Amino acid sequence: MPRGIYECINCGHREVLNSNEPLLEGACPKCGGDMILVGFEGETGGSASGEEQKRASPQTLGMEPFILPRILPDEVRSIINSAYLLGEERIEGDVFVFRVREVRERNFERVLEELEKHGYWAALKRRNGEVFLYVFPAGEVKPDNRWLPWVFLIATIATTFMAGYLLSLNYISLLDEYHLPGIRNPYLNALAFSISVMGILGTHELGHKIAAAYHGVRATMPYFIPFPSILGTLGAVIRIKSPVPTRNAAIDLGVSGPLAGFLVALPVSMIGLKLSVSLPAGAIPPGQGGITFGENLLFLLIGKYVVSFPSNGVVFLHPVAIAGWVGILVTFLNLIPAAQLDGGHIARAFLSERAHRYMTIALAFLLMAMSYLWVGWMIWGLLILLMGMAGNPGALDEVSPVSKGRLLLAIIAVVLFVLSATPAPLSASG
Repeated sequence: MPRGIYECINCGHREVLNSNEPLLEGACPKCGGDMILVGFEGETGGSASGEEQKRASPQTLGMEPFILPRILPDEVRSIINSAYLLGEERIEGDVFVFRVREVRERNFERVLEELEKHGYWAALKRRNGEVFLYVFPAGEVKPDNRWLPWVFLIATIATTFMAGYLLSLNYISLLDEYHLPGIRNPYLNALAFSISVMGILGTHELGHKIAAAYHGVRATMPYFIPFPSILGTLGAVIRIKSPVPTRNAAIDLGVSGPLAGFLVALPVSMIGLKLSVSLPAGAIPPGQGGITFGENLLFLLIGKYVVSFPSNGVVFLHPVAIAGWVGILVTFLNLIPAAQLDGGHIARAFLSERAHRYMTIALAFLLMAMSYLWVGWMIWGLLILLMGMAGNPGALDEVSPVSKGRLLLAIIAVVLFVLSATPAPLSASG
């Protein structure tokens, strides 16, 4: 990927950055202003006016000249003229910048869809109280790898089955040790665990895929991540391959996955807890070792009102209950409002890029401070710091308001975050 040449719209400072985004909010190291893409490092050819040649010369930039497109196709100009009443116009590298006097077409996704047919994207931003339209060549969207997602899927089914089998052996040994009733078929338990985990993770990513398709955002198939561990997987991911058009779309993309996964994790958790068994705390010999799964509010509510476990008892979780617990934890982790996590996309819809960056840094250090509860928070804090370095450019259209329906979705995301919060996910005892 060629590195982009950026210029601050306030002080004129220029530098080369590892980005191709048309606009970087608050990225200027001198004045903190917004920086706009004006070219690419190492590209040659084209022609420019004397002023542009002076600004983009190898002497001033320390590199070869780059291409400056001078004419916006008539079809593209017709689309933006019908959607917006435009004022002053200027060219910054391969980005055409227009001051918008009036927004005629409120559906930005419709405008973007028409522009994409001609090989262009657009961004609608508010700067110093004025609205600006940025029109630029669309980025290349490479085709998906057809086979790799299926390879990862099969491998993850195998690793989750193996993890479920080991969890089942431990569960059955506890049943035998304390003469408790329960399902003692390790293969049946392992299959139930694998189906439950894959169902929760798959539904989570399917929610993202459907939301992306609804808003015309290109996205890959889900990639499940096999990992030989107590859970058999590190989750699943889906990669967005084109910009998010609006803040409404960003909220839909952020909420859809956790909400879909949660709706599957909820009945799985109920069934799993029904299959689990409990003993009075006094019946457990001192020094009995094992892994303790951290509590979340949802499990506490199910345990109290659905299953009715005794308040002073110790619960031996069935593998299906562990699968539900994993789904709840995945919901919590993804809804952390930082970086490019699902919660990060939701938060970015309401915050500027600079404010979101500060929030990401603060949350990363908060998680690292929480490592006294669970050592894994140190890893998550460092990971979020690393992800935060790439920033979150937000939606292309940051001018159109967030709809009331999306405000409701954001509130639902907050409720899910609270219900699934697990301060100390895992600990060892004995």
